[in-house]
Amino acid sequence: MSAPVLDHVVVDVHDDMDDAVRIYGRLGFTLTPRGHHTLGSINHLAMFEQNYLELLGFGDGARAELAAFPRGLNGLVFKTDDADATARDAAAAGLTVLPVAAFSRPVTLGGESRDARFRTARLDPAGTGLGRIYFCEHATPELVWRDEWLGHPNGAQTIVRLLIAAQRPDRLRDVFARLFGADAVRTGADGVTMQAGNVQIAVRTHAAVEAELGDAAPDAAGRTDYMAALTVRVAALDPAPRALTSVPGVSREAGCVVAPARACGNVALIFTT
Repeated sequence: MSAPVLDHVVVDVHDDMDDAVRIYGRLGFTLTPRGHHTLGSINHLAMFEQNYLELLGFGDGARAELAAFPRGLNGLVFKTDDADATARDAAAAGLTVLPVAAFSRPVTLGGESRDARFRTARLDPAGTGLGRIYFCEHATPELVWRDEWLGHPNGAQTIVRLLIAAQRPDRLRDVFARLFGADAVRTGADGVTMQAGNVQIAVRTHAAVEAELGDAAPDAAGRTDYMAALTVRVAALDPAPRALTSVPGVSREAGCVVAPARACGNVALIFTT
């Protein structure tokens, strides 16, 4: 399998999409219009040049797999050009893979409705212990990455780090090594680290995550392993964009601005240059 590249991350908001849109808008993200998946879920995206953040809600349809996860960051999604081949490779590496899913959502541009189409190769969450890890094949990337959605009042440019709390970091090291090869994963005294394009995926012990985030940390909500924080690169912190200082609980730290999980849908957001 090719080297890992992050496509997007998913924040589950359940039936609180309107609140999530208000919160992320107040934080200074430009969100895409509400999307309605053929699977029954709804979403809004904060788009960046190479990756994006997805707010995902229940919508009017039934997606039982979403209800199994608490509110918060539960989706880690890598890029693929061929979901079927990726599913075969993951299975050959000894991982349990769910059937490839194909779905779409309408996108209205210039008064015309077109379907943004996707195919996903998904690992069985029971085999990873960490939310939903999957690969997304974009059949219509021109309907997802649009210039009008790339500018953000908070100056956000890209996701640069994903912090994961794990009871046993070596378990995720094994999953990543099976997917991308042992050379893609580094194990050090601080935990397990993997570079996924321009994004560092850092797997740390619960104690290390709590020490790093303090009271900005999310509620584990019964999860043994969970995605705890995203770091987003912004154009400037001096002066800090007004959006990053207008949300209760947001604090200025050395070289960054931290929005606590309690204010962001149970995921800590760290803004840095």
